[in-house]
Amino acid sequence: MASLTYDLTLAGLSVGSAAALTGIGLIVTYRATGVLNFAHGAIAMVCAYLLRQFTVEWGWPLWLGALVTLLLVAPAIGLALERFVFRPLAVLGGDPAQTLVASIGVFVLLVGGAALLWGQGARDDAPTLVSADPWGQLAVAVAVAAAVGAVTRWTRFGRELRAVVDDRSLAVLGGIDADRVAAAGWAFGSFTAGLTGVLLAPYVRLDPYGMPLLVMEVVAVAVAARMRSLPVAVVVALGIGVAQSQLTRLHPSGWAEPLLQAVGVNLFVVALLIAALVLPGVGTRDALPRTATARVDTPAGAWIVALVLFLIPLGFAGQDLHTAVQVPALGVVLLSLVVVTGRGGQISLGQAAYAGLGALFTALLTAGRFPHLPALPELTALLVAVLLVAPLGLLTGWPAISRHGLALALATFAVGVGVSRFVFAQPYATSGLTLTRPPGFEGDRAYYVLELALLASALLATHALRRGRTGRALAAMRDHESGASAAGVRVPSLKLAAFVTGAALAALGGGMLAMGVRAFDPTAYDPVRGLLWFAAIVVLGADSTLGALAAAALLVGLDAGTKGGVAAAVIGVLAVLVGRFPGGPYEAVRAGVVRLRPGAGRGGELTPAGVRARERVRAGAPSTTRLPLALRREPRVPGGAKPVVRGGERSGAPDRPPAPDPDAPTGNEPEAGPDGSSRPAFRPTPADPATRSPHVTPPPTPSLRARHLHLRYGEFTALGGVDLDVLPGRVSAVVGPNGAGKSTLFHCLAGTLRPGAGQVRLGGRDITRLPAHARTRLGIARTFQQLAVFPSLTVAENVRVGAEQGRVADPGAVERALRLFGLDGAVRTAPAAGLPTGTLRRVELARALAGSPRVLLLDEPAAGLDTAEVAALARVLRALADDGMALLVVEHDLDLVADLADVVHVMAAGRIVTSGPADHVLRSLDPLGPLDPAVER
Repeated sequence: MASLTYDLTLAGLSVGSAAALTGIGLIVTYRATGVLNFAHGAIAMVCAYLLRQFTVEWGWPLWLGALVTLLLVAPAIGLALERFVFRPLAVLGGDPAQTLVASIGVFVLLVGGAALLWGQGARDDAPTLVSADPWGQLAVAVAVAAAVGAVTRWTRFGRELRAVVDDRSLAVLGGIDADRVAAAGWAFGSFTAGLTGVLLAPYVRLDPYGMPLLVMEVVAVAVAARMRSLPVAVVVALGIGVAQSQLTRLHPSGWAEPLLQAVGVNLFVVALLIAALVLPGVGTRDALPRTATARVDTPAGAWIVALVLFLIPLGFAGQDLHTAVQVPALGVVLLSLVVVTGRGGQISLGQAAYAGLGALFTALLTAGRFPHLPALPELTALLVAVLLVAPLGLLTGWPAISRHGLALALATFAVGVGVSRFVFAQPYATSGLTLTRPPGFEGDRAYYVLELALLASALLATHALRRGRTGRALAAMRDHESGASAAGVRVPSLKLAAFVTGAALAALGGGMLAMGVRAFDPTAYDPVRGLLWFAAIVVLGADSTLGALAAAALLVGLDAGTKGGVAAAVIGVLAVLVGRFPGGPYEAVRAGVVRLRPGAGRGGELTPAGVRARERVRAGAPSTTRLPLALRREPRVPGGAKPVVRGGERSGAPDRPPAPDPDAPTGNEPEAGPDGSSRPAFRPTPADPATRSPHVTPPPTPSLRARHLHLRYGEFTALGGVDLDVLPGRVSAVVGPNGAGKSTLFHCLAGTLRPGAGQVRLGGRDITRLPAHARTRLGIARTFQQLAVFPSLTVAENVRVGAEQGRVADPGAVERALRLFGLDGAVRTAPAAGLPTGTLRRVELARALAGSPRVLLLDEPAAGLDTAEVAALARVLRALADDGMALLVVEHDLDLVADLADVVHVMAAGRIVTSGPADHVLRSLDPLGPLDPAVER
């Protein structure tokens, strides 16, 4: 027994050593570049094939082949990837969406290239570089980890690496060559990938698909180490390897036997599921393949062409038609990615799992092998399978609620791998399954017609998710999740709905695909296939239903008409180049056509300010922008009562200076629209009822109160017992130096942060634990310091999101809000992408007010505005307060604060140190020092 334990431990150490090398390479690459190299396993596979080619096929000595492979080829692959793939992306801004897709593209490209060069069959004659003795492999892993640790801790390069990891831009300003550091990281990461591949090749299947996936399964050790700690990665890898070996000695009987055997063989997959779904996420930046451009409708001619192309196979016969029946089915599967990724903006690398489950459940239901259900007719079985798989979309939808970017990518990838290993690879569930087609549709031509009908239904469902209230909410969530939540969109529920709908469509397509080939093939739904599908959808337009159809035809056509691997190679090349056309090829072609039009780019175009200046010169109008009487500061009745309107004038005892001379120029000059045409400026007419408020008869506004708010970030106290009242009919302002805690207080009031202690109340209701969207629906609206507009929607659609998701569903609120902010002209139909900052500030405010809020929270509302726009903003906010709304402004512009606020609260070190009337408080600010306009927590 002791001998068996020792032997299993040695075997586990051998497996764990290879896993440790993978973890070391992933961590070093991530720390140097910020990229989780999904291609790590593919690089390992290529290097293993190359060593075999050098030694087995060409007869080189092993030592020479190893030196060339590990010290020349592997680092060269890393350097080439850094120089030609990831450095251009970093220059363009380092969009995590593009880097993730490019990394997956490299994976797909290398897998497809290997399949083309060496075939898709497994090889069992890979040379052995290190003997089977686990101590040798363990020594290699420990030596590599020790060398990396020594270089990182005690060398100049290590200091530069740590500086780049902490703050790349600051490191560059300090004279560090970040590109050199990144290149070194990629070279070393590729070296460890190659070393892993050549060590594993003699003991596992050497094939283009199996080895890359096997290597990527052990990414769990890097995630468990938080992508930082090499010792933790090594210990975790060795521990999982030993535990996996020891589990093989257990042989239970009964129903638990196949499950325990599957766990024992796939313990690294279990660790990946735990690391991705349970441990705190890593890489939380957005990794959503979206673009800051407006949605472009597909020309009707393109749909006509697509319809003709999809009808052509009805004239095929034999093998050609048998291949063609796979295209509509795969098109439905890819439409699921359009819903999840294109519409909802959520990363999903595990859609192949849902397609496979749809195929498996359909086969089990038709065969009468599904537990507690009788055998069902084919179409009924397909429908029931869709209904059974749809709720399983929560497996990926639930992590999406709290995870973004890399963390979400890993979670969805882990689910796909888990389903593949624990369901599709188990003979008790999948052996001997065959499928028949529905009666009347047994022939390929008849079945193809049925598929077209199902595809049309899926297209209609997908199209419905782009239009109407749900479509606007999905676009808002995709474009700016925090902004959507602030507008009242129920983001968690919407994410779950997107994943459930995506799972249902994938299951429908998977069942159709299995019926088309009359069998359930687990390899058709493996995780590598899921990565290929994801890359294909992104590069051909994630938000394009036509792109999904094109991707399906491309994938099926290339694999059927050419050598295996061509489709993966083509998609890989397109994905590697994703940074060049992030909106997809159609968007790239459209933009190219626009640039090639006669006169494009000649002489340059005037900016909106230039167009306004030109119009003033031509009309002889004064250059100073003035507001009409309705939006100038007006007298208020003491005590917050509303002035009485008589004959266009307001009466009441003024407590502010009188309005300027009404005979002065009003400044109603047009300003340039996005196409150079004129549009109404931010100056509603005096008679327009929208100049008062977007809501009609506001109810009594409750006060927003904060009591004893505390919040800490580790050892740093951001809030140390803050009390604050935001009262109806008053404008309250919070000022203070950088790091005082102003923005943290603001986020606690808005619901984007939850305080560690204390209470936030709206009227008599405790809202401390309510999320942002729930507070919006209670009447608390907010704006953001960094603009939170939805670039893929038009100005009017942005405002409509606020009206549809806000406190009151008022059909007229959109038009009133647009008129109030001068957005009811031609600009209303313009996409938000590319509009000037001042216009976007008005769009954001209009969206907030369209929901009829009772409390308005403004975070740096004057940021990016010129003097005239700040003056106009102040007059509108003053009018809203006069109407009874409660306003809170966090602002660094003390002139605006002095001009607008009734009460000013000064914060320092997480506390409110003084409060009072604006004039009195602002005069006493000198002892506190200047207010740093930089952004603080």
